[in-house]
Amino acid sequence: MIFHNRLGKQSGTLSGRNLILGLCCMVYLAACNATTSSDTQKVLETQNGMATYYSKWFQGKETANGENFDNRDPTAAHRTYPLGTVVRVTNLEEGGKSVVVRINDRGPYGENWEEGTIIDLSQAAAKQLGMMKDGQVDVKVEVLTWGDNQRVDEPK
Repeated sequence: MIFHNRLGKQSGTLSGRNLILGLCCMVYLAACNATTSSDTQKVLETQNGMATYYSKWFQGKETANGENFDNRDPTAAHRTYPLGTVVRVTNLEEGGKSVVVRINDRGPYGENWEEGTIIDLSQAAAKQLGMMKDGQVDVKVEVLTWGDNQRVDEPK
């Protein structure tokens, strides 16, 4: 196989062994993407409601599953889903942007819950959904895998 640079000039060749290795890697990566894509996973349950996101005040505080909360991780709080559950959250107001998060905390509570908020997201997840300015948006929450409801400090 011959490679060409941006200008169309020949820049190198691959030996047969390297070509086979490269093709094997490409097939492997394609297979991994096909089997792990959240877009093609079976949805186990769906909820519609509002989403909000955690304030910076929660950074470093302990979550319900025993982890220290990190706003940079794609995590979320849900009142009833088992801890460790993986969900896809889709912003119904922002052209279908979605993010996959893991439930590691309980909530929302208080005024947000009374207003129909069903999930609190980390700021990393909220940014991917494009909701940082609005603070609260209509979402669809789809369960992709159920968690085991275990704390990180409990033996399995």
